Amino acid sequence: MKKLSLMALTAAATLVGSALVANAADYKIGLSNGWVGSEWRTQMIAEAEAAAAKWKDRGVNVEVVVQSANVDVPGQIAHVRNFISEGVDAIIINPNSPTAFDPVFAQAKDAGILVISTDAEVSSPDALYVGIDQKGWAEASAKWLAEALGGKGKVVAINGFAGHPANEMRVAGYREVFAKYPGIEIVNEVNANWDQAQGQQAMQNLLATYPDINGVWVQDGMAAGAWRSIIDAGKTGDIAATGEIRKDFLDLWVKNSFKSGASVNPPGVMASALNVAVPMLEGRELKTPAKDGVYGNALYLPIPFIDGDNVAAIHDKLGGEPGYYSYTSSLSIEQAEALFK
Repeated sequence: MKKLSLMALTAAATLVGSALVANAADYKIGLSNGWVGSEWRTQMIAEAEAAAAKWKDRGVNVEVVVQSANVDVPGQIAHVRNFISEGVDAIIINPNSPTAFDPVFAQAKDAGILVISTDAEVSSPDALYVGIDQKGWAEASAKWLAEALGGKGKVVAINGFAGHPANEMRVAGYREVFAKYPGIEIVNEVNANWDQAQGQQAMQNLLATYPDINGVWVQDGMAAGAWRSIIDAGKTGDIAATGEIRKDFLDLWVKNSFKSGASVNPPGVMASALNVAVPMLEGRELKTPAKDGVYGNALYLPIPFIDGDNVAAIHDKLGGEPGYYSYTSSLSIEQAEALFK
């Protein structure tokens, strides 16, 4: 009898253990990054991985599978198809196109996979966007620049990757703002692909062609380079220019007292998207449906702004971070859960 009782207890314990494993919350989330041309993207992935690890304290095991490479749109569509084949529970993508993913996102939905884009909005009705309003990001810094110039002056723009959805929304944003200031003239617009070296060369070329410019609207990922050319030309006191959130630029800004302002697109946007994804995978509903944006599927995050009033404090917060580190923020698990019923 004692042997039978021990066997029965062992069997019962095995059943209980199996039930606990079966009831454990385990999710696999695919992260797709189709461009690796900046440290911002590397930090974005790292912050998303760190956010996934924090869910373990809530009894939720989140495994992330990363596909990060320089790929064209078909290559990134292949990322998504790989995730579908792998049977992930959710896909979070920083997309290289706003419209090209509609068919493959529909396939993901048919497979029961949640799809969230971040950093750039997508047209698919089968995806949710969690990130900042890129057009609003540009509008805020363009308004700062216009007002810093007193509403008049010659301005050049240095943009990111031509055709990228975030870039195109930013361009539309600053153009709309400057159009409201009759005294602002955009004398040239160039692309420098979110690359510091290209941004520096572009600014050098623009200064040679337009030595009398008053303002520069430049996107993050290139502003530190652009400002280095402004310094080399001895024009730091003559030009107002937008800035960025990298530590190396903030070092220059504080040291040289630049006339600068920077909208913040934090690399933590993918971490925010992941922290929104988990409650959705748990079957919870947003208190306010995501219906913002040009495609009516966006959940916009706040856009911090750095200017002369707070740059020193933000610089201090970054402490000993390396030069390529970007000032960041993201929705915590608690903040994300507060968005749900």
